[in-house]
Amino acid sequence: MSKREALALTRLAGQNKTVVTITDIERSVNISYDAAKKLAHNLVQKKWLDRVKGGTYLIVPLAAGERGEYTEHEFIIAAHLAEPMYISYGSTLNHYNLTEQVPMTVVAATTDRVPDREIHNVQYRFVTLTNAKFFGYEPVAIGSQQVNIATVEKTLVDCADHPEHCGGITELSKAFVNADSVDYATLVGDLLRLGNGAAVKRIVYLADLHDIELPRRADLEEAFTTGYSKLDPTRADDGRHTSDYRLIVNVTEDALRTRGSMDD
Repeated sequence: MSKREALALTRLAGQNKTVVTITDIERSVNISYDAAKKLAHNLVQKKWLDRVKGGTYLIVPLAAGERGEYTEHEFIIAAHLAEPMYISYGSTLNHYNLTEQVPMTVVAATTDRVPDREIHNVQYRFVTLTNAKFFGYEPVAIGSQQVNIATVEKTLVDCADHPEHCGGITELSKAFVNADSVDYATLVGDLLRLGNGAAVKRIVYLADLHDIELPRRADLEEAFTTGYSKLDPTRADDGRHTSDYRLIVNVTEDALRTRGSMDD
């Protein structure tokens, strides 16, 4: 490794950076952008950097050993794949210990169109939201870095909005039962702000199923869409129609009442 390469890595590591861009390298040793690109290429060849996407790299620490096999926390990598973004759906159900499933895919929300990727055998999926739906997250420390992660309340709301990204309605139902620190006033506020009548119906149905009292019940019922929505959009529309919720209940109550192994 050249002196300039070693200096760049030392300075970047001193800034607690584990994922860096060409611009980071350029600034670390005060060189031109083209020179930083060449330096990054050399460090990839020498296995001191691992390319995540065009112009973005993982710093491979000494602890990775001679083979240079290393990866950063998945949430940190996701944060460098899209801007803006926040982690949500099945990924945060697991983060908050609301499901026993360990997802093989990191799912994040963004306002841009970002292609799915596979990095170090982990799938990264980005759900494009409108600006109006892009809220309800906060920065959380992951190692030495901050990553935007959906709150518990917004996680449940996002999963009701897109059950396909959390393993289906049964996983959301389990999360409702397992969540013991939910502020239901905040959840209802987030749900009404989201503006998806089908998501409102799913949340209200599950809350009633689990004997959870939601505030602003009249506001929620007023937000129901007039047509019949599938309780679980990942399944066929076989099931009973319930006029109380304007839902096609295509999952058995027994399946929805199953808590899973969270309390084993």
